[in-house]
Amino acid sequence: MFNNSRYATRGVTERIPIELQIFMWSAIDTMQDKRKDYLQVFKLYVENVDGRSVQIVEHTQERPNYNEKFKLNAADPICEKVYVIDDESHSTMLLAEEY
Repeated sequence: MFNNSRYATRGVTERIPIELQIFMWSAIDTMQDKRKDYLQVFKLYVENVDGRSVQIVEHTQERPNYNEKFKLNAADPICEKVYVIDDESHSTMLLAEEY
């Protein structure tokens, strides 16, 4: 899974910085558990760490259960929920509201 053509919706390209898109694709590629669900979920939110805002990227899947949390430095952290769906012919990154 996720070894095919990759696409991003208009919402993703307009609201998610390209560096964060690349990071999410990379997070899927480097998952510890190689068994991947067709639906990958990324929750993007902000946490205050030592008085500064930090971008949190929480990557989950349902089956098999997977949960990984990353802390990233970002000039403008964002809050969004992003899905990445693999339908065997291609993979699409989209905002949850576009589903």
